[in-house]
Amino acid sequence: MNFEEYAAKPLLAKSGLAIPPARLVADSEAAYAAAQAIGPCVVKAQVPTGKRGKAGGIKLAATADEAKAHAKAILGMEIGGFTVEKLLIEGQVPIARELYAAVLNDPKTRGPMVLFSTMGGMDVEEATEKDPTAMRRLPVDITKGLSRDDALSLLDGLDLSGAADKIADSLVALYRAYRKYDADLLEINPLVVTEDGNVVALDCKFVLDDSSAGRHQGLAEFAAAEPQTELEEAAQKAGLRYIELGGSVGVLANGAGLTMTTMDAVTHYGGEPANFLEVGGEAYTKAKDALSILLANPNLRSLLVNFCGAFARTDVMAEGVVNAWKDLNPSIPVFFTIHGTGEDEAIALVKKELGIEPFDLMDDAVRAAVSAAKEKAA
Repeated sequence: MNFEEYAAKPLLAKSGLAIPPARLVADSEAAYAAAQAIGPCVVKAQVPTGKRGKAGGIKLAATADEAKAHAKAILGMEIGGFTVEKLLIEGQVPIARELYAAVLNDPKTRGPMVLFSTMGGMDVEEATEKDPTAMRRLPVDITKGLSRDDALSLLDGLDLSGAADKIADSLVALYRAYRKYDADLLEINPLVVTEDGNVVALDCKFVLDDSSAGRHQGLAEFAAAEPQTELEEAAQKAGLRYIELGGSVGVLANGAGLTMTTMDAVTHYGGEPANFLEVGGEAYTKAKDALSILLANPNLRSLLVNFCGAFARTDVMAEGVVNAWKDLNPSIPVFFTIHGTGEDEAIALVKKELGIEPFDLMDDAVRAAVSAAKEKAA
């Protein structure tokens, strides 16, 4: 789950990081009132995407009238595919230096990684690609956490204008927030050193680990809405987990793990999955709805059905697929591989009703689906 700046920054403040005074508003009159209370401010579009400044979604205002004018100009803008409906009116900060700091889940070390760079306030990814040494990295033992000495070691040798201690404290606070709120990513760009030597977070990107949303229900309700395709919206209404991708091989499997494995296999054999869609758990009786959504994707060239039954019986899932297939009568080829609870009944059903022999090995089914998709596309 992604969180916009207005929802993420208070989490930093609760963990000990300084943030500017700010108010969330939804119209220009409220922006005027907020600017009157705050003083010279920054009018900031609230959308769950980056590069807001380059898009004209962040502007300085010296007066309340100027803030109101900026608010009128920014509200309704399209930035990164999102319409600006909210603004953060935030107090200006006298900036001496701009830095970058983040904590993320690192797949290589399989643990938290603290990142720090003195090249904050810019396109830090591009900048550190040109100069990889500009980004310092510190893997953290999650059982021990990040100490102040650890943070100081990350900053060792950098010219930080005497602010190293306060920056180290900020990194420790950032790590504290990362752990407390089960973040996949907490990023501050820029983290600034002010003219009077304080360290303040001027922005924040927060991505919550979806699997921990149940532990943060009061927080999760403030997550930014994810843009969805029409098919994804239909799947959500049907209670299915569906993600539309750019490939041509449709994938229908039960369980997220098996679905991901099947998608990896499609890629391994030279194909491109058209979707993620799993019908495991409570969704195991929704095969008909699932197939209807899959077949509505115009890019689909073949369909791969991979069922591995346990609690979710393969004969129940296969019955749904077979019924939907006969109702919808699609023109694309379909390939089955079925194992687990109810497999004998499921295989017999597919043979009888569709005249299709399921593959014994998943790899063979995947190869056939990939080959068929390529032939259809040729």
